[in-house]
Amino acid sequence: MRINLKGLASATKMLASGEKVTYHYAWRGGPRLSGEPGSPEFILSYEQAHRKRRSPDLSVFKAIITDYLASREFDELRERTKSDYLKQIAKIERAFGDLPLAALSDPKVTKEFLSWRDRIASAKQADYAWTVLMLILAHGRKVGMTSYRPPGRIDKLYHADRSDKIWKDHHVAAFMAVAPEPLQWALIFAAETGQRQGDLLRLKWSAYDGHWLRLTPSKRITRKKPNGRPVEVPVSRRLRAVIEKLPRVSPIMLTNGRGRPWQGNTFRKAWGAATAKAGIVGLTFHDLRGTAVTRMSEAELTPQQMVGR
Repeated sequence: MRINLKGLASATKMLASGEKVTYHYAWRGGPRLSGEPGSPEFILSYEQAHRKRRSPDLSVFKAIITDYLASREFDELRERTKSDYLKQIAKIERAFGDLPLAALSDPKVTKEFLSWRDRIASAKQADYAWTVLMLILAHGRKVGMTSYRPPGRIDKLYHADRSDKIWKDHHVAAFMAVAPEPLQWALIFAAETGQRQGDLLRLKWSAYDGHWLRLTPSKRITRKKPNGRPVEVPVSRRLRAVIEKLPRVSPIMLTNGRGRPWQGNTFRKAWGAATAKAGIVGLTFHDLRGTAVTRMSEAELTPQQMVGR
């Protein structure tokens, strides 16, 4: 009999001996399960893990994590954001899941949190992990599980200045010479509108009236404003020429070579392969937004016409 265990996660690893083994977990980032899949031992360990998750020890930090994951605040996040947060939450739970909540009243606990952050190899990921940790603690304060607050402003480890990262004409020419046509369309849309990758890949034909693109940037969608605040982006002659060539095979304007809407990961891989083939180093899709703002400024557009940046 086959039993569907909701949330079950698996990972295959290579042992030092060269043997491949598959480990199974009660959920992504959760405890490893015992026994062979489908065996009574396996099902029992799964049930115990979820029972413990539903009824955590309320005296330790994991209780705040569990409450946050069950909250409306977390549930209303976009799926991509949830996935990213869960990766960080798994690190946090491993490091502080058993930390007594009473320890949060000790002034020294901030030093422990910062020491943990500073041990993360990537400065950017360390800052992200810290942000998620503070979100969880803020949730704990909101629901009365802790009164902990970090003492003042905590400086970030990662500092990126990409103000000089602009796609110049020779970069665009090199990309256009080797990239498939659907990726060329995406470049023109980004360079001419300054919108984010995710928003462009979701852009519908209904947003275009022949002169303007009307869309709601995802960054403007919040719990308080679930419909966001729409922006209007003027359509340049260059962009209009591309739009007129686009195949109308989907409600979405930008599609892949099979006429289907792009999936985020697939687009990123295709984009990375094209930039590598073009010999472009140090520039990202996001840098096309800076290119667009520069172009719009040179065209003397008003700030209202450059909204949503």
